[in-house]
Amino acid sequence: MGAAATPGAGRGRLLVGLAWAAVVVALWLWGKDGGAGVGAAPTTGDVAAVGRPGGRALPPPHPPLSAAAPRALDAPAAEVRRARVVGRGLDAAGAVEPPPYDRPGDVGWYRAGPHPGEAGAAVLVGHVDTASRPAVFHGLSALEPRDRVRVARADGAVAEFTVEDVAVVTRDRFDAHRVYGPRRAGRAELRLLTCGGTFDRDTRTYSANVVVSAYLTAVRHPG
Repeated sequence: MGAAATPGAGRGRLLVGLAWAAVVVALWLWGKDGGAGVGAAPTTGDVAAVGRPGGRALPPPHPPLSAAAPRALDAPAAEVRRARVVGRGLDAAGAVEPPPYDRPGDVGWYRAGPHPGEAGAAVLVGHVDTASRPAVFHGLSALEPRDRVRVARADGAVAEFTVEDVAVVTRDRFDAHRVYGPRRAGRAELRLLTCGGTFDRDTRTYSANVVVSAYLTAVRHPG
């Protein structure tokens, strides 16, 4: 974002960038040729839940933390273990920059947004696959409500988030406010994003994005 941008203009550009990212994310998550798509549930309407809370209540939220950059991500149910988190910005088109394609095991964090653990919704994006093998978020759609996602932070704390919803959001009906806006004011929330739906080999794009929504429920401090 430019230094001359007003807060309103900056927020508007972010939302435009996120919406555009939903359109182009399939291109940069896929790469150049071939591969297998995410095995996500079919979409009904603009958002379809892959997992919803069952009979057991979700845990209460933990109070938000102060700012500290993320360093690593663990999501055991999605087979993500100690994935490196790298800060990313917006590119010239206003889209969130992905991790470098030659580092498919990295996760990108939109560094101009909230830090994971801060109040608001922190955004993490990752590749689903490469031309030859699965990438860091290939198993993202396997997450279910009550699964845990852990973020190791620069201050030494490990922020633990509980998944509350997993959705497949179609690209043609993508609503940045709905997808990326906080679910509940004052909570520290997390959004994990990768490709989903079906893959079109002619256009080399996916039809949707998998969006995992989680919120802070516990914190482990050094020592």
